[in-house]
Amino acid sequence: MARVFNFSAGPAALPEEVLQQAAAEMLDWHGAGMSVMEMSHRGKEFMSIAAQAEADLRELLAIPANYKVLFLQGGASLQFEMVPMNLLAGRSVADYVHTGEWAKKAIKAARNFCTVNVVASSEDEGFTYAPAQADWKLSRDAAYVHYTANETIGGVEFHWTPDTGDVPLVCDMSSNILSRPIDVSKYGLIYAGAQKNIGPAGLTIVIVREDLVGKAQPAPSAMLDYKTHVDAESMYNTPPTYAIYIAGLVFQWLKKNGGVAAMEQKNIEKAKLLYDYLDSTEFYRNPVRRQDRSRMNIPFTLRDAALDDEFLKGAKARGLVQLKGHRSVGGMRASIYNAMPKAGVEALVEYMREFEKNHG
Repeated sequence: MARVFNFSAGPAALPEEVLQQAAAEMLDWHGAGMSVMEMSHRGKEFMSIAAQAEADLRELLAIPANYKVLFLQGGASLQFEMVPMNLLAGRSVADYVHTGEWAKKAIKAARNFCTVNVVASSEDEGFTYAPAQADWKLSRDAAYVHYTANETIGGVEFHWTPDTGDVPLVCDMSSNILSRPIDVSKYGLIYAGAQKNIGPAGLTIVIVREDLVGKAQPAPSAMLDYKTHVDAESMYNTPPTYAIYIAGLVFQWLKKNGGVAAMEQKNIEKAKLLYDYLDSTEFYRNPVRRQDRSRMNIPFTLRDAALDDEFLKGAKARGLVQLKGHRSVGGMRASIYNAMPKAGVEALVEYMREFEKNHG
């Protein structure tokens, strides 16, 4: 069976080259006589895999030496809890920017631990834009400032990095990490679930400035304390070994293809193909303010919602799958992460043109 173009928001498509390499190494990794899935996480074989994955991620994002890289579990949802537990450091207020469903979940979780000051919100226009920093009402005594770099559901992305001065900036980058260069030194902590742009579900990456580790008051239980995982180099308990292995292969694939700077140019080109078409017609509509449109997740609606099911059925027949929008907003959504080839976006636009011709 031919492979489809998978527009899923996550778990999402992986580079075909990575899947082929993983398949070739499934039964015997580099002469070890066993699969990575069977290895002890403390054995020299897997320890070398984890070390190489971290080194490659550090190179790709130019992570400074005073930042720790953690390979954890629990997804971004667990980080919604761990961030306030670890970074409040005796303070009672944290600042959050509200830009959609994932920011909302982070805010709700943080309210279990502190007073949350919502410094800005785009709810007034249905979460269709990223609030300008000039409009943010920051607290004087916030422990940190949190924002969501890319709202997977709403398709809103920050194309700039907020400046919070000496207050640590915390960012959920689950759906756009590695899609563009970033200056890690501007952040106190970055976290990202792997299942969108990095690898399979089950792995969460945390990049945290070392001076923020071990300052929690009171100290969380061991599994929820960043210090535990920093001290144990992500091996306090059995990590998601196979997910780390696949993430490492993705990092190598990125390096071979020019790194994140080259990937950004490809992502700009792919997104432009779809947005240019959406802007050329009234049959489809994207609701997001142009300067805040996501390169990763592109939601759109049909002029006549009664045609949605027919659109999806026809797309699937063309090998274009997982285009149904999130249940909270409806419509369609094309997620075009790093692993989506330009040919997939071209095929989608061609189908959309034909559908419009037949039903417009």
